[in-house]
Amino acid sequence: MIRALLIEDEAPAREDFRRLLAAHPEVVIVGDAASVATARTRLATSDYDLVFLDIQLIGGNGFDLVPHVRPEARIIFVTAYDQHALRAFEVNALDYLLKPVAPARIAQALARLGAPAQQPVNRPPTLTIDDRLLLKLGSGNDRFVRLADIQQIVSCENYSEVHLAGGEHVLVRKTLATWEAELPSEQFGRVHRTTIVNVAHVTRIERVTEATSHVFLDGATEPVTASYRYLPTLRETLARHRRR
Repeated sequence: MIRALLIEDEAPAREDFRRLLAAHPEVVIVGDAASVATARTRLATSDYDLVFLDIQLIGGNGFDLVPHVRPEARIIFVTAYDQHALRAFEVNALDYLLKPVAPARIAQALARLGAPAQQPVNRPPTLTIDDRLLLKLGSGNDRFVRLADIQQIVSCENYSEVHLAGGEHVLVRKTLATWEAELPSEQFGRVHRTTIVNVAHVTRIERVTEATSHVFLDGATEPVTASYRYLPTLRETLARHRRR
């Protein structure tokens, strides 16, 4: 059972969210609140594992409540505003749901609640950002590159195109899945089924549609298209990197 608090200022929105959660009987709402003052009381006196937290509340905003959430509980922001996503992940939010919330997004967010305990088995050791990597280019043109100099990697079926700082592109025979297993996850993240980026080179993220955003990399002439399913993890990785 997952005990949850629902903090949302609009009663119709609370009822809509309860209806969506009916598909997840493992989640039990143990309390709700519309204002910052009431929410502080609920956070101090209730037993809970998860907080669904709106940003615009009566008497303040959701970020005012973050210090009052017990350390072992997780936060999922639920809001109509996408401009606060980076700040949400900077406070270690589990996910960031945009209204109107799709049932699939709730399911995805709840699935992530158990993700930290699921460690991959027999995963090969990853590289670190300070490592140098041998790129096998063929025809005797193999070369070493610093991982820090890789901006993005784009899938080309059984090959991949590695974009380096300075604008150079090189084609290597390696799949994106292989790259993903080798690269340090705290530095590199998938933004699309065909693209991995180095978050150290990300300058900004701009929403384009409900399903896609543009990720801008320093020195790159064109942004990278990111699909919605990868954005929460990307923003979380970016926020962790900027805290280092």
